[in-house]
Amino acid sequence: MLILAATILFSQFTSQRPTLPFELKPYHADGIYEVGEKVGWLVPPFAMTRPPLPFSYVIKKNNHDVMKTGIVDFTKTYSERREPQFDLAIDEPAMLYVTVTWPAEGNLEYTGTRIRQVFGAVVGPNKLRPVQPRPRDFDAFWNSKIKMLESIPMNPVLTQKDSGNPKVDYWTIQMDHINGTHVYGQIAKPKGEGKFPAMVIYQWASPPYPLQKAWVTDRAAEGWLVINIEPHNVLPDAEPAYYRGLPAELKNYGAIGQEDRDKCYFLQMYLADYRAVDYIASRPDWNGKTLVVTGTSMGGQQSVCVAGLHPKVTHLVVEEPSGCDLTSAQHGRQAGYPEFPASNPRAAATAPYFDAINFASHIRATSLVAMGFVDTIAPPAGIWTAFNQIRGRKEAAPMFEAPHNNTATRAQQLPYTSRANAWLSALVKGERIPPK
Repeated sequence: MLILAATILFSQFTSQRPTLPFELKPYHADGIYEVGEKVGWLVPPFAMTRPPLPFSYVIKKNNHDVMKTGIVDFTKTYSERREPQFDLAIDEPAMLYVTVTWPAEGNLEYTGTRIRQVFGAVVGPNKLRPVQPRPRDFDAFWNSKIKMLESIPMNPVLTQKDSGNPKVDYWTIQMDHINGTHVYGQIAKPKGEGKFPAMVIYQWASPPYPLQKAWVTDRAAEGWLVINIEPHNVLPDAEPAYYRGLPAELKNYGAIGQEDRDKCYFLQMYLADYRAVDYIASRPDWNGKTLVVTGTSMGGQQSVCVAGLHPKVTHLVVEEPSGCDLTSAQHGRQAGYPEFPASNPRAAATAPYFDAINFASHIRATSLVAMGFVDTIAPPAGIWTAFNQIRGRKEAAPMFEAPHNNTATRAQQLPYTSRANAWLSALVKGERIPPK
């Protein structure tokens, strides 16, 4: 089991990574507790010539409501050689987000570096449920949009290019899409004849950027038929000046159409994801057995949603999917990406049609889902909730120390990466997924 240590530092407090003069350990090394059980942290025995300065802490439920605050003063426990600790019990399922500040807030005499570190825990994770019901016409809405998509021929145009690997074939692809737009991406496969397991890779959030060839050629070298698409109506491999020159509105795409479900930016994105699965499943070199959708952050969000929409998806492998709990700020949970403003009733009415949680109950694919306990971009309460809605075989990969993936270390992501590698290594060979 992993030990949750005080190792996650925020650069806005210090550009270095100073270490605390003490260690904090959770009561449960995996950070998982039952409802009503005490959740807490303690300072193990340490050898020092004098007690360290006190630290303060704030415990928030779902990183939203403050549950407890306090100051831990080492003076008495140091002399008695006891382990200082702080804890609380909570009678409902929730994520707990803990901020520790050393020296304690308000310690005006201390002029050195103030360090803030964060810790996470989950109480009753399998009992986390959606904060509001799915819209009654959710399925009818998406069925109508898929029907609209299918009325538009794909018209795939492939352009073969050098893969950089003599054992791999590589192409860029363009397909027709809704509203006169296109789906752009890249494809790779092992060179030669054969039928291969398929993988669809979706991209994380950012102003539009080019796709890197290695993202598909490396997978093809392992034996995959793989497609990786842009989440935007932009070329996949243009020069940097092309992306810099795109309209400012497109670089803030998450805000487009938030007040209208028919104009929401994520409508064309999710349908592009669906089209990518349709295309790869139509190829004669797909083996017809294994079709994995995968991604991180917004790529995970797209993967969850398309796995709930497309029946040919057989496996879902995602790290910290965003887009879960889009109306969470109205219900006592921290909001995450993409932010739909809670104060805007029209945006709040649009959000549920694009919330990954509302797609998850339709997922029959075998699923691996990772959540970072101190992730503030894709808050873990929503990811656990989506995971609980999945009806197929599934496995959670709790990352007890991890913030969002772009700031997490390899060690913090290991609970996910080790399992994802094991899953994909087995699937590409047609073998059973090894037990956890």
